[in-house]
Amino acid sequence: MLALTAPPVAAMVGGATLADQIIARHVVLILGGHSLCSGVAIASDLVLTAAHCVLANGKYKLVTFDGRRTVVNDVLRVVPHPQFSPRADAPDIALVKLAPAPSSKLAPALFSERRAPPSVGERFVVAGFGVAAQGERRSAGTLRAATLVATSRPNSQQLNLVDPRRLGERAGLGVCNGDSGGPVFDERDRALVAIVSWSGGSEGEPICGFVSGAIPVARYRYWIMETAEKLGSPLEP
Repeated sequence: MLALTAPPVAAMVGGATLADQIIARHVVLILGGHSLCSGVAIASDLVLTAAHCVLANGKYKLVTFDGRRTVVNDVLRVVPHPQFSPRADAPDIALVKLAPAPSSKLAPALFSERRAPPSVGERFVVAGFGVAAQGERRSAGTLRAATLVATSRPNSQQLNLVDPRRLGERAGLGVCNGDSGGPVFDERDRALVAIVSWSGGSEGEPICGFVSGAIPVARYRYWIMETAEKLGSPLEP
């Protein structure tokens, strides 16, 4: 996986299965500009995603799936983290405020209460609407999930994940185009730990299926809470 200078990641590759309903009720599809991304609901009208998915001046729609029914929501406002820059190692997270809509039924995910950074080998569930094979766009738009493990000394600023069977040595399960902004859940309690940001190979090239990079949300919890309140969507501490 490459740093934030890498192209936005899209879909879950390596034979990932369809996400179960416990996960699916939290994950949303973000459309707009020239991209497709994922996001996770943290309030009934508020979504957390990757900042590079919702760059300034873009017009976005948020799509949720309620059984067989598709609901399209207008985006009222986008707020990226103030330190985000597409050319720097900076917080790749943003909040998306939805316009009022009676048909919107977002199910907020719970934030993880873990204090310490994950340990190498810990297992996490990653979900997104990205492609099922790198370079194959038609498979995007279907929610898939995969269980990955932490590697490369996880810390409060970055979480690197790999296929537990391949350990980043060969292509396997991982995020790809369209999975950016998707949630990373703790496998044990399905609480939100991080947001998908990038993908890449061992030499830094933007290849899917090797290393999946995510931004832990614990470090930015105060900013998320403060911004949510300013947007009129206060979160419980």
